[in-house]
Amino acid sequence: MDEHRCGTVAMAGRPNVGKSTLLNRLLGSKIAIVTPKPQTTRDRILGVLTLVHSQILFQDAPGIHQSTKALNRRMVSAALAVLEDCDVVLMVTDARDPVKDLARDEHVLEKVRACGRPAVLAINKVDLLRKPHLLPLIDAYGKRHPFKAIVPVCALDGDGQDGLLSELNLLLPPGPALFPADELSDRPVRFLASEFIREKVMLFTRQEVPYSTAVCIDQFKEPEPPGVINIIATIHLERPSQKAIVIGKGGAMLKRIGTAAREEMEALLGRKVFLELFVRVEEGWASSEKGLNKVGY
Repeated sequence: MDEHRCGTVAMAGRPNVGKSTLLNRLLGSKIAIVTPKPQTTRDRILGVLTLVHSQILFQDAPGIHQSTKALNRRMVSAALAVLEDCDVVLMVTDARDPVKDLARDEHVLEKVRACGRPAVLAINKVDLLRKPHLLPLIDAYGKRHPFKAIVPVCALDGDGQDGLLSELNLLLPPGPALFPADELSDRPVRFLASEFIREKVMLFTRQEVPYSTAVCIDQFKEPEPPGVINIIATIHLERPSQKAIVIGKGGAMLKRIGTAAREEMEALLGRKVFLELFVRVEEGWASSEKGLNKVGY
């Protein structure tokens, strides 16, 4: 019988390379929000994958980037902390623009080198790459860092995920499972609920709104199943003009956001949810430490 393995895999990469989409695909369930906009992930999220002879604890974190904004600095700090507390690094890049992306990844590669952990590279979105370009791209990344393996994947359809999991399993230390087999994350449901709401704001509103959005859960009542879960949440924005956009004409946009977020919660929890949303302006919250603390970051 194979020795059981268990370890933490830190997911590292630039913003918008598909780390959260890949995490959801590997887990077979959505626990990390996904939008086409960069810097969607703002905090660490642990995803637990239990296999026959191993348990992989994936640490998804914000994309590694350079910024002077208070919110962005906290996001990058969260990403770097994950690298310092892992057994294996799973660096994720994408294949949309091989020449430019290789140069853009140098900052991430620098952080991966510095942490000193064994690393696997997942080249995501290979469906967008012409096949003759794949081997040269693998060779180029292999010269940048001594990856234990470089695996082409497509997070959208799952192509390559079995090979990726096999490579990660080989690098995990021996040990017992740390979470029950049916547990997907260490994050409380109220955190996932706030993330689903923020995701819908980012997806449905104009370009000027998403990065100024924070969501606080004001009330979360979870009776014994099959009772309805009651959630009251506040969407915090930076400017009054953004509040008008999020509420929409006659409250139509806020209703759309609430309905879509509620459906995501019900799919995850397997039971009915009653969701009530409010919108509040906290001017400049994302630009100061005081503002970040006020909205829960």
